[in-house]
Amino acid sequence: MGFVTHSLDPIYDQNTRVLILGTMPSPKSREYGFYYSHPQNRFWRVLSAVFGEPIPQNNGEKKSLVLAHHIALWDVLESCDIQGAGDASIRNPVANDLRPIFGAASIQAVFTTGQKATQLYRRLCLAQTGVESIYLPSPSAANCRNCTVNDLIRAYSVIQSYTDAKETDL
Repeated sequence: MGFVTHSLDPIYDQNTRVLILGTMPSPKSREYGFYYSHPQNRFWRVLSAVFGEPIPQNNGEKKSLVLAHHIALWDVLESCDIQGAGDASIRNPVANDLRPIFGAASIQAVFTTGQKATQLYRRLCLAQTGVESIYLPSPSAANCRNCTVNDLIRAYSVIQSYTDAKETDL
């Protein structure tokens, strides 16, 4: 078990409408410097399918994909004790301050990827944001037995109802 401090900047801009939160970047994501970067993680494949876009091949393309669809990416935790990428091992969690994102953008929905992210958001962040999170299944390869790529695409498609809203609808 090791102490980890979040090392990735949040991805968002003033046009962001949706915030997607994981728990904490995996060792591979920290190594590659971007969210959901483990080669077996299905996040980018799923998000690309939901929006009918090519799968991004580098960090710049990943950032462009989410911003083009008014999505912010960050994580619930600023620091914690964790073993590898195992959410179940998280101890001593400290939440990220989500106020900068909410202050800069008109967040219509918060999505949390996985049970642990959902649990931690509700416990540590909900009082700060006042916005209930919507659970999405984890795109982690560790979740393969329970959730196929097609299951994930169906679940993640709900994001479109928030990102496709016209400015006049907000």
